[in-house]
Amino acid sequence: MAAKKQESNSKPKKRNRNPDANTNPDSSSSKKPKLVSSKPENKPVEKVFKPFKKTFGKVKSQSGEEKKTPLSKRERRIHAKELTEARKKRRKQHYTLEQELARLWEKMRQRNIAKEERSKIITEAIQKMKGKIPEIASSHVSSRVLQTCVKYCSQAERDAVFDELKPHFLTFASNKYAIHLVTKMLDNGSKKQLAEFISPLRGHVASLLRHTVGSVVIEHAYQLGNATQKQELLMELYSTELQLFKDLASMKESRLVDVISKLNLQKGSVSRYMASVIQPILEKGIVDHTIIHKVLIEYLSIADKTSAAEIIQQLSGPLLVRMIHTRDGSRIGILCVKHGSAKERKKIVKGLKGTVGKTAHFQYGSLVLACIVSTVDDTKLVAKTVIRELQTILKELVLDKNGRRPLLQLLNPNCTRYFSPDEMASLRLSISSLNAMQGELEVNHETKSLKDKESSDKDNSGRDFTMAEADGSASSETLQLVEGGKKDPSIRRQELLVGSGLAKNLIDMCTENAEELLRSNFGKEVLYEAATGGSGGILQQTLGDKLNALHEAIASVAAESKSEGSEKEHVLENFHSSRTIRKLVLDNPTFAATLWKKALSGKCEQWAQGHSSKVICAFLESSDAMVSKLAREELQPLINRGILKLPEKKQPANEG
Repeated sequence: MAAKKQESNSKPKKRNRNPDANTNPDSSSSKKPKLVSSKPENKPVEKVFKPFKKTFGKVKSQSGEEKKTPLSKRERRIHAKELTEARKKRRKQHYTLEQELARLWEKMRQRNIAKEERSKIITEAIQKMKGKIPEIASSHVSSRVLQTCVKYCSQAERDAVFDELKPHFLTFASNKYAIHLVTKMLDNGSKKQLAEFISPLRGHVASLLRHTVGSVVIEHAYQLGNATQKQELLMELYSTELQLFKDLASMKESRLVDVISKLNLQKGSVSRYMASVIQPILEKGIVDHTIIHKVLIEYLSIADKTSAAEIIQQLSGPLLVRMIHTRDGSRIGILCVKHGSAKERKKIVKGLKGTVGKTAHFQYGSLVLACIVSTVDDTKLVAKTVIRELQTILKELVLDKNGRRPLLQLLNPNCTRYFSPDEMASLRLSISSLNAMQGELEVNHETKSLKDKESSDKDNSGRDFTMAEADGSASSETLQLVEGGKKDPSIRRQELLVGSGLAKNLIDMCTENAEELLRSNFGKEVLYEAATGGSGGILQQTLGDKLNALHEAIASVAAESKSEGSEKEHVLENFHSSRTIRKLVLDNPTFAATLWKKALSGKCEQWAQGHSSKVICAFLESSDAMVSKLAREELQPLINRGILKLPEKKQPANEG
């Protein structure tokens, strides 16, 4: 027995198997047996339905006991609304007042309400808000009510609101709802109130300009302020000394260079401080305001070449498109195009994609486009981005005062007839530090050449050569573009005007709309430049046939019979068109011959009076000898008979 027991203990114990397990011989014995599910395999799992929790109301029975009864949908909505109202009352201190003001606002803002009725409602609203205006001005509801009240209330009521808001202007200047009330107060306030508003801003202009909401308030105050107030706001951004001492800021000098020289400020210190103010603003993309454009222009006037290049690099691209709608912003755009590298210019042109037509209609944006078409060497990119968009709205541009400028810049570059002196000065702007660097590099390059040729001047040449290497390696890209690109301007014009197909489409448009353009105050100038072939006859070489067709179209309009009963003036008698035709006769012999042959030969007597007389007198001064001779033969009898009168300075000397 003992032996059997010992033998049984030496055998390994076997694991008890589940009797319900799968007994398939092919399956591995090492796998764990799967438990049999109590649910059928193919039966879908049913989701347990949980009904909505019902709200019960308390109802008293006849015996006096309270019973809970379920509420209807309408009652549940009313109950939920009451809970929401109670929650808002606990959270908002003046919630009930805001609800009352909202009801009054719905009445006072109606357009068809009587003036007396609106005044009563506004007075009632202001009385309800009295003493609580600073507390409720930041609410999106109360702020709108206050704006309407300030717009339509009496001056005494407006002064009362201003006095309550005055200690809190700085706080409200950064609030996204109260800002609208502040700007409305500035729009409707007096000059004294504007000065009282600008005074607390002292020391906070730079910080508010870095704020997305606060910058709008500073810009609004800058736009409304007089020259002295604008200067005070700007001075704070120039130097810490000017920020701390008010007496230093109140001075007549407006240019930063003059301020530095008068107060003996350190130029480097001013430049560093302005950089610390400008960089956060640019990093946040707050570049839409005129005060920032003014600061940037002044900074570029004193910045060294490295700082100026960094600003140009930072602005080149979509940011610049948002700036060129103002005078200073367009000047910054012109400087970026002039002094930027090829890569930066490419970013600027690409940033204009889709907005070229809109930009061309702006007074200052059109100047930037004029600078681009006369500066950028990558004509393929300019043709693809700028010229292509201009071609889709050619007629609209030609008839627009500002839209025609890029076209006129290509047809007759930098013509003082089409750009004012101030605009010409903007187009000639440059950054002094980058220009000085360019001049220094050119001098050093010449010195290097002299060293190679003349070995006698070793000391001076060697020193200059070393400077050229150091400076030239630092800014080779800027060196290329300070003078406006490497490409010959005539070749650039040819590629943009003729190579892109712009000139062909422009002449076709002028041919189809010759009469309308002749009568237009702005379109006549584009028509004249196109008909004369552009400056230097750039269109005459390749588009001579198109120009002849345009001359024929203008002559056909002039050849129409003169009808006395017609309300529309004949083109030879219209003020604008008659002067344009006269200029064409004087400046273009081909057109003069076409017009004489088709419209005026044998018909000069009927055009000898009024504006048309100046047109036929111009034939006597035509450079085409044949046309001048034919005209003199026909016009001399009219002059002798006193029908046609020549200007005194143009009277023939032998005439008695």
